Amino acid sequence: MAVKLRLTRMGSKRNPYYRIVVADSRSPRDGRIIEQIGSYNPVSKEEENVTLDEDKALEWLQNGAKPSDTVRNILSNKGVMERYHNAKLGK
Repeated sequence: MAVKLRLTRMGSKRNPYYRIVVADSRSPRDGRIIEQIGSYNPVSKEEENVTLDEDKALEWLQNGAKPSDTVRNILSNKGVMERYHNAKLGK
C-alpha cells in the first residue's frame, strides 16, 4: 500500500482549513484516512498557523510515507525534513 502525507480540506466556502493526514494514495482527497497528524490554517493572521505532531510525522516518513509538495514545505519549515534526512544518514 502506497501511503502519502497530504492535506484534506475542511471549513466553509472561501474559508479553507486543512488537516494534515496520512492516507492511502488511492483514496480521494477528503476520503478515508489512516491517521491525522496536524492541521494548517492558511487564512489565520496569527504567526502560528500550523499545528503538527512532529514525532508521528517523522515516524511515518521513516516507514516510507511520501509527502505531497505542500506538506513537504510545511515539514521543512517545522524542521521535520532535516531531522528525517539526518536520521537517514545516521548523523
